[in-house]
Amino acid sequence: MLNVVLKYLKGDRVIWMIVILLSLFSIVMAYSASSNMAYRLKGGDATSFLIKHAVILLLGFSVMIYVHNIKYNFLSRISQLGIWVAGLLLFLTLIFGVNKGNASRWIMGFQPSDLAKIVLIIYVARILAIKKDDIKTFKGLMPALIPIGAICALILPADFSTAALLFVSCLVLLHVGGAKLKHLGAVVGICLAGFSLMLLINVAVPGMLPRADTWSERVVDFFTGSSEDNYQSTQAQMGIVNGGIINFQPGGGSIKNDMFSAQSDFVYSTIVEEFGAILGGMGLVMLYLILFYRCLKLTAQASNKFGAYVAFGLSFTLVLQAMVNMGVGSTLLPVTGQPLPLVSMGGTSIILTCISIGIILSISRSVEKSEGGKYA
Repeated sequence: MLNVVLKYLKGDRVIWMIVILLSLFSIVMAYSASSNMAYRLKGGDATSFLIKHAVILLLGFSVMIYVHNIKYNFLSRISQLGIWVAGLLLFLTLIFGVNKGNASRWIMGFQPSDLAKIVLIIYVARILAIKKDDIKTFKGLMPALIPIGAICALILPADFSTAALLFVSCLVLLHVGGAKLKHLGAVVGICLAGFSLMLLINVAVPGMLPRADTWSERVVDFFTGSSEDNYQSTQAQMGIVNGGIINFQPGGGSIKNDMFSAQSDFVYSTIVEEFGAILGGMGLVMLYLILFYRCLKLTAQASNKFGAYVAFGLSFTLVLQAMVNMGVGSTLLPVTGQPLPLVSMGGTSIILTCISIGIILSISRSVEKSEGGKYA
């Protein structure tokens, strides 16, 4: 049986194992953490949410298997078209997308920002591989900075946290690719000045940037708000306290019943409450860190620069998102709306996360073949 499985699952076995563990754990948490949503929408029956989540995970796993069997090199050329497609989809979403909470993030049930993250990382990796020597000058950075700025600007009006995380990931990738810190620091300074100016204009012309008020309220409430202003964060704190150091009560948590986002934004606090700080809290952190460590080894061993940059960029983005979600769930950060990769309930986010990992595994397969043995 094991040989049959290994026949179809090529590449880094540790990454596969982490993905499988996170996916199985996600099914348990989907059933447990969706109690509030089930009570509001299904009369308390969470079965339909469990089935839907399991189907999405199965679809994502199937896509991952398919993608990891594809030669990743062709992504370099496709990214040239993909960056335009992603930009167009983001623009159409801003104009025609489903508006929820002053944010248009979905169009036809699809969230283009998840696709844009993958495409942009691949496109930047292509530029780094082709123009490695030019990247060391500020002028040489422009072919990468222009698409980064355009994509992040299109995401920003509806989803500040995603735009910020993607921007940080791209800058880190540029530095890994040879860009100088002083140039990247100048870029950050220019962007901060531009963003501050935009916020000031929004104050003078209310409504120009509808989400700006939400961003400000979340930050202000996080630092100075009352327990009522930070209701979900307060509940998350209670969940972490209830979980203690060591605990094992799957499905036995209580804070999820009073939280609207227990299955997504605050799934980490639900996990800690039911599995404790060591098994649930630190255990989950370690899984993501081991995943990143394996991808760093892959980056170091890959002979193809494009593959190395793609593996680093995708894994860094994924793990950074996980750390931000866990930071929100443990009330160390303001609410951002970032899902926990492969664990939080979701549709587009799970599928696109599986595609990202599939690409990483495709690069891992290539390293195995080039070395004539297993990727250790």
